[in-house]
Amino acid sequence: MPHTVLRRAVRETVSGLPREFWWLWTSTLVNRLGAFVATFMALYLTLDRGYSASYAGLVASLHGLGGVVSSLAAGVMTDRFGRRPTLLVAQVSTAGSVALLGFMHHPVAIASVAFLVGMASNASRPAVQAMMADIVRPEDRVRAFSLNYWAVNLGFAVSSMGAGFIAEFSYLAGFLIEAGMTLVCALVVFAKLPESMPVRIAKETEPAVGLGTVLRDGRFMSVVGLSFLVALVFQQGSVGLPVAMGAAGFTPADYGTAIAVNGVLIVALQIPVTRFIEHRDPKRLLIISSVLAGYGFGLTAFAGSVAVFTLTVCVWTLAEIVNAPTQTGLVVRLSPVHGRGRYQGMYTLSWALAALVAPVMSGVVIDRFGAAWLWGLCAVVGTAAGLGYGLLMRRLPAEESVRESGREPSRVVAREPSGVVAGESSRVVAREPSGAVARDSAVEITPAATRIGPVVEAGTAPQAEATPA
Repeated sequence: MPHTVLRRAVRETVSGLPREFWWLWTSTLVNRLGAFVATFMALYLTLDRGYSASYAGLVASLHGLGGVVSSLAAGVMTDRFGRRPTLLVAQVSTAGSVALLGFMHHPVAIASVAFLVGMASNASRPAVQAMMADIVRPEDRVRAFSLNYWAVNLGFAVSSMGAGFIAEFSYLAGFLIEAGMTLVCALVVFAKLPESMPVRIAKETEPAVGLGTVLRDGRFMSVVGLSFLVALVFQQGSVGLPVAMGAAGFTPADYGTAIAVNGVLIVALQIPVTRFIEHRDPKRLLIISSVLAGYGFGLTAFAGSVAVFTLTVCVWTLAEIVNAPTQTGLVVRLSPVHGRGRYQGMYTLSWALAALVAPVMSGVVIDRFGAAWLWGLCAVVGTAAGLGYGLLMRRLPAEESVRESGREPSRVVAREPSGVVAGESSRVVAREPSGAVARDSAVEITPAATRIGPVVEAGTAPQAEATPA
């Protein structure tokens, strides 16, 4: 009986998602299965090349800086040139730069190529998230983002274990294997994924969605700011926690034991937890997960054994499982259809910046005030983020969806995340996230042999908002 219930739960979790999603999911899984370099890079530089820990930290920072630089550029490319070309360029560039890094010996060359690797590897994220939003129905997006996050962590868990064995044999082999598997991802995208970007035929008077549009979108930029706060907290699992445990006399093996629970729990609980949260209020989920993350790390101040450290990891991992797909779904919900790449790029930037700031923050706080202050600060930041989400989402617009019959367009009125009201060849008012009224649009969803996603044609004069036929 339990096996029957489990099979039914798995079937309901994975059913109803389009084939294109599963090819994108497969590409993500393969990519993370081959993510060896990030795991052993510090060991490679200090043990194999003989560089100092400070130099290894500099290389890691430059890698992160590359991700910051590419976040917005990749978002613009995603909207301007398409999701598929951006993915292909990012993945081929990642493969080439990772392979090149394995052959670098001079410290300046290593640091420079590490910066390029950071740029290339981070450039695929806005395109992946925008494509997923294009091809998955609004009501299924939280589930889809959750499954993708599960693939990321499953792949990383496997690659982390494999990295150790590969490093004992040859560090260069690790670089080349990762490059090869990244090329496999590019082949999957090239062979199986059509372009998903909605086709837009805009009139001269139609306002374009640029980076300025994103920056002026107060509600969305507030989400980016809150995302940065939450990311600062979650980053402490990889930057603050090992330093604090080391200063307290625990070994690297002790830290490895505690942090391994993070990956195990995500792999084990992501799918069942998603079934529980899928149709629940995102405002409540984001408030709870932010506060839970803050106080999960806050409890670390009272940890005196590996068992208690492991318990705190369990608490903030549960927050991570809830927060990741919910927050990504909110970003899509607040993004205009034709600006998803730029909006996702800005959201990705918040995490890239957190990856840069978190190591500095944790080091300064631990050195000057002690680890207990860092964990107390995490609790404060998590609480502030939770309050911020509560205030921000008081008037979040409802999200509906266009359901297709498979033959002809439905007459059900729907609102895209940007507020565009769609109907059967209707003339409608499009509202940008800021609330400004854009030019009227006609939204038509049609099947195509080589393209997936809606076709949006812009008109020239504002009309009254459409109502159900």
